[in-house]
Amino acid sequence: MTTRMIKGIEELRTLVGQQIGTSDWVEITQEQIQTFADATGDHQWIHCDRDRARRESPYQDTIAHGFLTLSLGPGLAQQISMVEGVKLGVNYGLNRVRFPNAVKVGSRVRMISELIHMKEKEETATLTYKQTFEIEGQEKPACVAEMIARLYF
Repeated sequence: MTTRMIKGIEELRTLVGQQIGTSDWVEITQEQIQTFADATGDHQWIHCDRDRARRESPYQDTIAHGFLTLSLGPGLAQQISMVEGVKLGVNYGLNRVRFPNAVKVGSRVRMISELIHMKEKEETATLTYKQTFEIEGQEKPACVAEMIARLYF
């Protein structure tokens, strides 16, 4: 995948309402799920106990935490695009997050990013992106989120 280079705030203005790009596919492993569980303290069996999940879960295997999927956003966003002239970029928050489909261990996900809003103030731009996390071979996405980023120029 080639990262799209956006030529500063001028080009950003022209992209509001448009799809910016799509990331590469990323496989979700049990090791990744376990590491996330250890980091967050969320060791629910549906995520961490493959034997029990295979017996009792409607998914017939472990699934990734929804917040694990969401947390892939910043890294996948860097695959999709970079803005020239940015001194600093920070996560500013989220407006809306939904997890309409579970991500089974071994599945591959990718993110589609659309710039839906931009507000400029002095030497900053606050951008709202719709991020859709697709699961390979599935119609329903794993996660749809409005992520807000603040860029300092």
